[in-house]
Amino acid sequence: MYKKQNPYLYLLIALFISFSCSDPSELDEGLVDNFDRKEILENVTDNIILPAFGDFTEKLSALEESVNLFADIQNSVNLEEVQVRWFEAYKIWQHIEMFNISKAEEVYFINKMNTYPASISKIENNISTNQYDLDANNNNWVAQGFPTLDYLLFGLEDNNTSTLLFYQNNVNAAHLNYLQAVVSQMVSITDIVSQDWNLSRDTFVNSTANSATSSLNMLTNDFIYYFEKGLRTNKFGIPAGVFSANNARMKKVEAYYESSKSKELSLEALKAVKGFFKGEAYNSSVAGASLKSYLNYMTENEILSSAIISKFDESEQLINNLDDNYANQIAMDNSLMINVFNKLQEGVVLLKTDLLSVLSISVDYIDADGD
Repeated sequence: MYKKQNPYLYLLIALFISFSCSDPSELDEGLVDNFDRKEILENVTDNIILPAFGDFTEKLSALEESVNLFADIQNSVNLEEVQVRWFEAYKIWQHIEMFNISKAEEVYFINKMNTYPASISKIENNISTNQYDLDANNNNWVAQGFPTLDYLLFGLEDNNTSTLLFYQNNVNAAHLNYLQAVVSQMVSITDIVSQDWNLSRDTFVNSTANSATSSLNMLTNDFIYYFEKGLRTNKFGIPAGVFSANNARMKKVEAYYESSKSKELSLEALKAVKGFFKGEAYNSSVAGASLKSYLNYMTENEILSSAIISKFDESEQLINNLDDNYANQIAMDNSLMINVFNKLQEGVVLLKTDLLSVLSISVDYIDADGD
């Protein structure tokens, strides 16, 4: 592929020559990192992660209660309550997904909670055979979690009236049982991960070294990975066809069967990553030590941190211009979805290249999509 000459190449060479002629002791002094990384870990853990998990646990419990009530009494009010509780929990999940560390990674938390699109054939096979293990078999990642609930609540029929009739039919009792099983498993695995965060809190915040296995390095990598893959790629790139020769895949939008919620979920995810970067407490604008403050300390200015926040804001503006229903948006004007992807990609470059370089943190995941 033809590449344009970089107009800043010669300036970069000149700067390199200048630095090479400088006094090494002066350079070393400028590179000293005395920032208290523990402050970031304490703020993120105590004011973002633990409160978010607390809220998420409550929302999941409310969802489970509504599902059990619907299993006892199938009426329109109880069905709508389950649907409302599903979405409330799904929104809070957007604040949880980026923290794929320790126990969450060990038990495949993200995979089991939000692998989409769901596989209808796998779900229906599990229901018809009653032979499945949602805990052990990774083949069931596409048959559990929020996407499976999306199918069971909105995808079985075209409207709530027909969905209610479906569940009121005793022939379909196995579907109702599976609905309960999926929610129960979500509650169970969330409890495991949430308890681990509480139990390992002190160990986590005291891991302050700059190494591949230290807390802040892993946390930063997971944040960037989520921004790049979970937000940019999964919510926009894949359904818009960026990775399939511009052949759109609208069935791969998040919450496809209730895709009028897709936009709100992606905005919530962007709010979560922006809040994390700025160190804002969960559901609050009060900010503490963060990657933003760390960058400002290391660069002695706010140029890079402001540029990153600008990409968040610009992405939000583009998302707000989209249809609430991403499947409809792709059908009407897919270029607007691609525009969001491209803007988020600009943020990926700043985070993955500039931020990691300034903080001397190495990337710990493999980039498989060529960006």
